[in-house]
Amino acid sequence: MSATQVPAASPATRRGPTLPAGLALAGGAITFTSLYLGAGVLTPLLVVYKERWQFPPSLLTLAFAVYAVGFLAAILTLGSLSDHVGRRPVLIAALIIQLASNVLFLVAPDIGWVIAGRIVQGVGTGAASSALTAALVEVAPANRKRLATIFGSVSVTGGLAVGSLLAGLATQLTSAANSIVFVALIVLTILGVAVVVLTPETVSRTPGALHSLVPHISVPRAARGEFTAAAPVVAAAWMLAGLSGGLAPSMVRSVFHLNNALLNGVSGFVAPAASAVVGLAFARVEPRRAMTIGIYASIVGPLGIVGGVYVGSLAIMIVGQAIAGVGFGAAFTAALRLMLPLAAADQSAGVVAAIYLVSYVAFGVPIVIAGYLAGPLGEVHAVYWYTVLTVLLAVGSLAAQIRIERHARSVRASARGTGRGAGRGDTSEGDEALPTSSTLTAGTR
Repeated sequence: MSATQVPAASPATRRGPTLPAGLALAGGAITFTSLYLGAGVLTPLLVVYKERWQFPPSLLTLAFAVYAVGFLAAILTLGSLSDHVGRRPVLIAALIIQLASNVLFLVAPDIGWVIAGRIVQGVGTGAASSALTAALVEVAPANRKRLATIFGSVSVTGGLAVGSLLAGLATQLTSAANSIVFVALIVLTILGVAVVVLTPETVSRTPGALHSLVPHISVPRAARGEFTAAAPVVAAAWMLAGLSGGLAPSMVRSVFHLNNALLNGVSGFVAPAASAVVGLAFARVEPRRAMTIGIYASIVGPLGIVGGVYVGSLAIMIVGQAIAGVGFGAAFTAALRLMLPLAAADQSAGVVAAIYLVSYVAFGVPIVIAGYLAGPLGEVHAVYWYTVLTVLLAVGSLAAQIRIERHARSVRASARGTGRGAGRGDTSEGDEALPTSSTLTAGTR
């Protein structure tokens, strides 16, 4: 399932015109971003649909969250397929699926079509994400491999953020925002297909395509402690992402009584934008420290969100969303960096699948429940209990991180004592003690 593993086989030779490596990289990055632009534009447009078709908050959050169903199903089953059949066939099929979703949104006569389009969109984006992440690195010139990795990282949250902001701006400035947005996305997707067709294949066909479709979700014993410690805050971070995209934009009007589509877009922009910036800025921050920062941000952020809702300040709520975005960018990236080194090469895909499962279940299920509770309880009380749950989850991870740090200090103290004892005796015993200490503390660095 790993998007970064490159098969050893040499790529198949392609006849006919191909794009230069630099242009293929730029085109691939734009194509990747367009997938998440498509997901992001729905954040403010769902508010438009709600006003146009007069459906309850429960359907709004359902329309937002079903994307996670399609995405998770695709990433778990199709994530490794391009390693066996090649990048280009998988990407062309995924972009055609994405094109179909854009057409559904363009012509949708009611919310049922939008819900169907969101599922299709999730499948297309999930199918393309792993293959595109790998392809960007593979087609990049030798001196731009790191740039390709950055593109792969920023395209996701950056696309979500920019998509929400642009759709909000289009809705504010024109009455034809839906048509403008999805015609533009259809054009981008068609151009993306052309880029893929003209990009050289980087992977040769290998056996095992059918077997790769079977989801493999597992966490090896060595990584279970880190997984258990990180899973609650990962769930909290993704729940807050669901809140920022699924309910916050409609609250601009229903709770704060502001009839401004641009603000709807801004409320969906700030969290993924903050996450994108932090994901880049924290690339060199020690993962345990990044995790701790992410946990604290995931505690403070929801407090800001619910505080802004209760005092009637949209500015405070948006600041809370931005802090929650910092928590997402720091904690989710740190979780991967802490767990993956503890898994063997053939176990990494199972670990990533487990993290995705926790993430997208937390992204989709709670916000749908909150949407249904918004009817009988009201949006304010639904958001209150939603944020309480995210804070409790983050606090649970904080307690687990403290236990891991205490254990690490104990191991280091024991190793220093063993080293001093060995220094007074046979030198070979001291040499044997050091690797043991290194192995025991590998998960805490």
